[in-house]
Amino acid sequence: MFRPESLIERKSALFSIVVTGIVAILAIPIIIPHLLHGFHLVHIFLHIGGITLAVFITILVTIAYYRLRTKRLLLGAVAFANFIAAESVLLVDATWPNVYDLGNVPLLEVGHLLTFCTLGLLALGVFRND
Repeated sequence: MFRPESLIERKSALFSIVVTGIVAILAIPIIIPHLLHGFHLVHIFLHIGGITLAVFITILVTIAYYRLRTKRLLLGAVAFANFIAAESVLLVDATWPNVYDLGNVPLLEVGHLLTFCTLGLLALGVFRND
């Protein structure tokens, strides 16, 4: 008998669902228009892979947080959720460069700042004494 909880316990099935979901969501607006762009498509897939791994790890850390309820895991979940935001910003910048700049600040720099914040949150989680 199929139980939805078994998808969470089987990491390979969860990873397959995450990959399929991310690619399906990004297929029409991002992947298909750049299908014949060569190395630009490789750059886009690099960021899509980063988003996919970040979503997968965020789900795993969130599940672990709900089971153990430690602040270290909460910081890890927030850090990887922040990394999803960073990769999304970098994907938008790779797909449509110089279109969505924030005044004088390029979107690429915003993505790098979010990535740096992710590293800071992970460092806080590692060095935290619970």
